[in-house]
Amino acid sequence: MVSALSLPDPFDIADFVRTLAARRGRPIELVPVTGRPNLPCGLLLTTAGADYILYAADTTPLHQQHILLHEAAHLLCGHQDGGAGLDSAARTLMPALPAALVERVLGRTIYTEPQEREAEIVASLILSRVSHWSPPPFAARARSLEALFDRSAPGSQGR
Repeated sequence: MVSALSLPDPFDIADFVRTLAARRGRPIELVPVTGRPNLPCGLLLTTAGADYILYAADTTPLHQQHILLHEAAHLLCGHQDGGAGLDSAARTLMPALPAALVERVLGRTIYTEPQEREAEIVASLILSRVSHWSPPPFAARARSLEALFDRSAPGSQGR
C-alpha cells in the first residue's frame, strides 16, 4: 500500500493530508493541541462532515509529522472503531454522559492492537520512503564537514 501512494516530493505533511482528503472526498483538518499531559500525542476524530487529526503542538516537527502520519494511516488502512470497545470506553471515561453522545464525539479513536501496529508501521514506512528522497539537513552538513576534513587532512594536498 505504501509503495503505491503518491507522495509529494519534496515531502510536505500538509500536502499529503490534503491529497488524502481529496482522495477520500471529505475534509481532514489538522488541529495542533497543547497542554495535554494525560492525553495521547495524536488523536483521530471522525464526524459526519470531516475528519480531525489532533496532534501535539509542543513537540519536534519530526515527531509531529510522525503523529500526523500515524493518524492518517488509520484512514489509509480503513480502520474502524472498536465497536464494543468504544462503547465501553465511553461508559468508563465519561459515565455521566450518554454513551451515544460520547461515541459521536470520540469518533474513531479506539483501535485494536493490530490496527495500532499497522498504523505505526504504515507511518514509519512512509517516513522511510520520503527520507530517501532528500537527506535531512544535518546529513548534508555532516557530508560537507567530511569533505572539509578530507581536504585538510595531512597528505591530502588540498583535494
